[in-house]
Amino acid sequence: MNASPDQQPALSVIIPAFNEGAAIGPLLDAVVELATAHQWEVIVVDDGSSDDTSEQVAQRADGKILTRISHPYNRGYGAALKTGIRAAQAPLLATMDSDGQHDPNDLFKLLERAGDHDLVVGQRTELLHSPLWRMPGKWLLNRMANYLIRRKIPDLNSGMRLFRTEVVRKYLHLCPDGFSFSTTTTMVFFDRGYAVTYEPITLRKRHEGMKSTVRLSTGFDTLLLVFRLASLFQPLRVFMPVSLFFMLAGLAWGMPYIIYGYGVSVGSLLLILSSLLVFFFGLLTDQVAQLRLEKYE
Repeated sequence: MNASPDQQPALSVIIPAFNEGAAIGPLLDAVVELATAHQWEVIVVDDGSSDDTSEQVAQRADGKILTRISHPYNRGYGAALKTGIRAAQAPLLATMDSDGQHDPNDLFKLLERAGDHDLVVGQRTELLHSPLWRMPGKWLLNRMANYLIRRKIPDLNSGMRLFRTEVVRKYLHLCPDGFSFSTTTTMVFFDRGYAVTYEPITLRKRHEGMKSTVRLSTGFDTLLLVFRLASLFQPLRVFMPVSLFFMLAGLAWGMPYIIYGYGVSVGSLLLILSSLLVFFFGLLTDQVAQLRLEKYE
């Protein structure tokens, strides 16, 4: 049940947590202090933690300022965020990580930019804000996103961001349950023409003893995400160049045969047919993508 207007919080802060027992206590103390002073609500989604994360949150949950929601098993970063977003009562909601890297005071920076924007992303300004082995995958993903959206995106997947609640809820059906939730929402808001801006934030060192839950296998997931984004956002931007390449290659292969009177080469014909198939497949994918994006608009 939604709160009445006079009881509605000004901001919902969504914090997904999975095995963050060593860091989440001090973070929640700081966030709850701000929430109490400014009429916010804090929603922590425990995503099936096996350490003392649940106990740390339960000690601070009062059902008014801080609400705890628990998943019975680990469903993923995106799934935890979607659970929190569906439970949010404020017209604006912010997401932040539970590992201590985000400074809760930076939420005020995002709120200052929220008046004319539907999405405010906390931009990480550090040159290296991820382990070196993850940078090639991030670079590839960034390049693909910039190409599909046709603009430079300063920070594609920052975990600290502020949404207009009614807008982000329209597109939850497109958002995956994994780490690519942030990437997908960034591209959705750009692609659908919403007002997006960036605000520099402070990125603190991860709490001592805490390790990233991102693994080497995430690289494979990143590759799959690149293909997923390509098929969801402007797929013709991918299929058209491939189709054109096959067509030009087929013509280049077949022209000498035609000039010398040998007829049409089988290889040339296959390439030209492949070009047409890729084009029409891209056209079909583009129509399906638009229907998915417009489903709840």
